[in-house]
Amino acid sequence: MKNEINFRHLYYFWVVAKEGGITRAAERLGLAVQTVSAQLTLLEQSLGKTLFAQQGRRLVLTEAGRLALSYADQIFLLGEQMQEALHEADSGRLRLTVGISDSLPKLSAYRMLEAATQMNRPVRLVCYEDQFEALLADLALHKLDVVLTDREVRAGGTMKVFSHRLFDSELVVVGAPALAEVYREGFPNNLNSAPFLLPTRNNALRGKIDEWFVQHGVRPDVVGEFEDNALVSTFGRRGLGLFFAPATLAPDVAEQFGAAQVGVAAGVREQFYMISNDRKIQHPAVEAMLAAAQDGMAAAG
Repeated sequence: MKNEINFRHLYYFWVVAKEGGITRAAERLGLAVQTVSAQLTLLEQSLGKTLFAQQGRRLVLTEAGRLALSYADQIFLLGEQMQEALHEADSGRLRLTVGISDSLPKLSAYRMLEAATQMNRPVRLVCYEDQFEALLADLALHKLDVVLTDREVRAGGTMKVFSHRLFDSELVVVGAPALAEVYREGFPNNLNSAPFLLPTRNNALRGKIDEWFVQHGVRPDVVGEFEDNALVSTFGRRGLGLFFAPATLAPDVAEQFGAAQVGVAAGVREQFYMISNDRKIQHPAVEAMLAAAQDGMAAAG
C-alpha cells in the first residue's frame, strides 16, 4: 500500500524550494529550523526519494525534487487561486481566466476582451500567454475559462473544445511614415525587394501572406520573422520594414506604433477565435464577449 502524502510536509518542502534554504523557509513559516528539517525528512521517507542534496552550504534539488516541485507548484498555486476566487465571489467580482495565443496581436486581444471589461458587474481579468497547443491543454484541464487565438480548433480532434469566431478583418500593409511614403504609390506592384517584417511560418497567417505575394508577383526582402506579433510592430515602428495589420485595428496601430497605411492586402483576411470547453457558453463575461462579436458581425453584414 502506498503511503499517502502529508500535504503539510509537502507545503514545507515547497517553501524550502522557493526560499532556497531551510533557514529562510523557517522564518517565512514562523517555525523552528529543526521543525522544518524534521518534517522535510519525514516527507522524503514517505516518498522514498531524496528531494534535496547538499552542495557546499546550499541545498539543491535532486531530479526527484525538481519533479516533486513541478507538481507542488500546481497544487499550491491552484490553492491560492481558489482562495482568490472564493474571495472574489463574496465581493461580487467575476474572475475571467484567459489564455492568449502568443501569435495573437495584443491589440486584437484587447478588442476581444473589451466587452468583458464593460459589463455592469466588475470583472477581474487573469491573462496568460503561451503557445496554442499548451493553452488548449490547460483549457481541457479547466485551468482556463477561454482561449483567444487566431485559429480555430479542427473538428474531430480528441479534445472536446469548441471554436467561436469573434470577428475577422482584411489586412493592410503599414509601416513607419517615411517608409510607407516610399511604397504607397504603385502598391502592390512596387513591393519587389521591399523590406518586410513577417510572422514565422508556424503562424496561421503566414501562408495567406505568402500566397498574396505570389499572386501579385512580389518577392519581398524579408528582414525579420517573429513569433511574437508585438515584436513585429515594435521593429516596424523603428522603420526596419513594412508589416501587416488588421484593417479594423489600423487606427490603433497608427496611434500606438506611429504606422501609416501603405495599401490594402485585398483578399487576405485574419480570423480571431474564442475557444471554450463547452459549446453552450455559461460564464457571463464570455457570453458578453460573444454577444458583442455577434452584434459587430451583424452590423458589418
